Amino acid sequence: MNAVRGMVKSTGHRLPASPTLTFAQKAQDACPEALRPALLPLIRLVQTLTEEIAAYDRLVVEKARAYPETQAIQTIHGVGALTAVAFVLVLNNDRSRFKRSRDVGCYLGLRPKQRDSGIRSPELGITKAGDPLLRWLATQSAQYILGPFGQDSALRRWGLSLASRGAKNAKKRAVVAVARKLMVLMHRLWITQQSYEPMRGIRVAA
Repeated sequence: MNAVRGMVKSTGHRLPASPTLTFAQKAQDACPEALRPALLPLIRLVQTLTEEIAAYDRLVVEKARAYPETQAIQTIHGVGALTAVAFVLVLNNDRSRFKRSRDVGCYLGLRPKQRDSGIRSPELGITKAGDPLLRWLATQSAQYILGPFGQDSALRRWGLSLASRGAKNAKKRAVVAVARKLMVLMHRLWITQQSYEPMRGIRVAA
């Protein structure tokens, strides 16, 4: 998609803004005549890949039905079927594995390393212990929650507050912090089977 947009732009034209699902049709309609022989094959490839990805998404949702306990986890806006099922399976489908939900973040390596000499206490990266796929999925979900399409929630507001503090790598650290807190929240919902309350703990003005 970026290649198509770039080549069209290099000739002084622009393709209309569009989401991935409708990109191929809009790009085909707006493609300059001189570029059509070169770009239409690429546009058809984008369409094919879009359809294949959608098919895989439907397959994941279908497979997730075998784990009905993940439905409560998926009530979090930004957490899909793949992340919910991966979370349950990585924890061996055992809700009682951790006595405290907050321990899940440490288990997945989302806690910062510690190297405190008594004189210095430097800021270090996360431990990256535990399952790398689930840690990546958690980070992706956190980025969505903090991104332009994220739903307003207590978790989003907390993460945006961290990102705005202006320290070096503040945004990156905010994503990791939200991912860690998200794992704790997912574990809690898995245990209680309650639906997610986005604004829980925040007073709404009358």
